[in-house]
Amino acid sequence: MMQIKNLTLIKWLALVLMVGDHVNKYLLNDTVPFLYNVGRIAMPLFCFVLASNLARSGNRENGTYLRVAARLTIFALFATPAYIALGGILYGWWPLNILYTLLAVTLICYCLENNEPRSHIYALLIFVVAGSAVEFWWPAIAMAVSLWLYLKTTRTRYALVALLCCASLATVNHNFYALLAVPIVIVLGRVSLPLPRMKWFFYAFYPLHLYLIVLLRMYLSRQGYLFFT
Repeated sequence: MMQIKNLTLIKWLALVLMVGDHVNKYLLNDTVPFLYNVGRIAMPLFCFVLASNLARSGNRENGTYLRVAARLTIFALFATPAYIALGGILYGWWPLNILYTLLAVTLICYCLENNEPRSHIYALLIFVVAGSAVEFWWPAIAMAVSLWLYLKTTRTRYALVALLCCASLATVNHNFYALLAVPIVIVLGRVSLPLPRMKWFFYAFYPLHLYLIVLLRMYLSRQGYLFFT
């Protein structure tokens, strides 16, 4: 298994791609296909970073899973009003934003880490229920959990499952750009570049940038710009 030298660099790239995608979707009325296409790479990169962090040894004993789940819950809830206000979703709320997707992944990995039959049932229930309600649905959750299993066990079959799940995102994205996350991880994984982790920044950035987009839309709407939701 390739040693990843700088997860933070991968996370920064994912953040930039996500912002470009959201600017295109919420401010440019989806008029820039390039931003939409490369934006499909962001979620797999975020999932890889999360899976890598959760796969570290000792996480069960030191409470990492529950701490990460608590942070994701807080910032997912904080982001929800802005996410709903921006529109582009069904029934006013569905699907839930990407932080809920990452929360579901974290809880499933926590249950699987316990390695008890009852916990495995809980993991399956979370997968079934959350997969129907979060962004990118079951393919994203299955991809991230498979990555976590691969990083913990180095068994190739889990990497293949993760790759198939990534390819299956085409049913959601209507293209295969998500697969570009694979060479990006391979290339950036070899780059040794010192960067501050700034873990709280990445949690907070998601809701804050959505609220900023809401404010920009309000201002531009008053200037006569029409938005399609």
